[in-house]
Amino acid sequence: MANPRESELHYVLGDQLPELGTVLEVAPGIRWLRMGLPFALDHINLWLLRDRQGGTEGWTIVDCGIASPETKQAWEQVFAHHLDGLPVLRVICTHMHPDHIGLADWLCERFGCRLWISATDWATARIAVKSTTGVGGDAAADFFASHGLSDPEMIDKVRRRANHFAQLVPRVPEAYRRLFDGMEVEIGGHRWRCIVGYGHAPEHIALHAPSLGVMIAGDMVLPRISTNVSVHDLEPEANSLQLYLDSIRKLLALPAETLVLPSHGKPFVGLHQRIDQLIEHHGERYAEVMAACAEAPQSAADLLPVLFKRPLDLHQTTFAIGEAIAHLHALWFRGELLRQVDGRGVFRFSPAHL
Repeated sequence: MANPRESELHYVLGDQLPELGTVLEVAPGIRWLRMGLPFALDHINLWLLRDRQGGTEGWTIVDCGIASPETKQAWEQVFAHHLDGLPVLRVICTHMHPDHIGLADWLCERFGCRLWISATDWATARIAVKSTTGVGGDAAADFFASHGLSDPEMIDKVRRRANHFAQLVPRVPEAYRRLFDGMEVEIGGHRWRCIVGYGHAPEHIALHAPSLGVMIAGDMVLPRISTNVSVHDLEPEANSLQLYLDSIRKLLALPAETLVLPSHGKPFVGLHQRIDQLIEHHGERYAEVMAACAEAPQSAADLLPVLFKRPLDLHQTTFAIGEAIAHLHALWFRGELLRQVDGRGVFRFSPAHL
């Protein structure tokens, strides 16, 4: 979803973007990198925070990019030209998705440092390297089929993506330092408070430094697009969207003038406006889902053209159907929709009160 109210946000660096392998300073001691992704969403923002630990000057890296030769090469350029000759002291991952944790093991091994991440996301990533989560393999294919995905070629492609996570995240560090909600981490003389968020990842951690007026938001608040919030085969009855909306509402307690550093898009000011926009966006999607279900019982696959009015490739379809399920489940848990299984074993949803 491109943000039609984007003009309400203020991009502090305008249209400036760091070239691959270079950095831009966005706040004192905070440098912005962008790494490429082989998807329609073609980049991820990563952050370098000036740091000091045990008398050693260096850097903390926040998020890593996927494991690919191109990303490693870009990191080599950063190491050579943008660390001021100082080492990396730790790696923080906001969550376990491949574009965030993909090169964590490579970075930690290279610099002999520790990965910091929530316990749930570390454990989930460790499992996913061995058995993919949500977007590929037999369990995912059967789950999507139970929600109406019927194209045999598409189902077969999902089955054959059983090693999708491991291709982007070949290894996850065997040891880590746990981040949890409310924890404060001192980085470069500033206290960064961990803020947990649910719905997008198992236990996503955003970082807020009041002394800098900055929040590293990860994927919880993005300026141009809405964060993907899905239901997956590992937790088939999840109420992910309600968890996500509850999580971002809590961020309204932060100052309105907070500089938001998102994982995708550009750094911006306008946190409260963006949260209001995201809540409104999902409210509109709820209305569309209810209207469609009132016409006839709907599966999640039936709702793809209702919620996503553009062609979708395989990667986008797996995210889209997960998000359609999330909208249906939110309404189901609220008692506004009923869930039944039809003769083909497909979940269909209809209004609880006609």
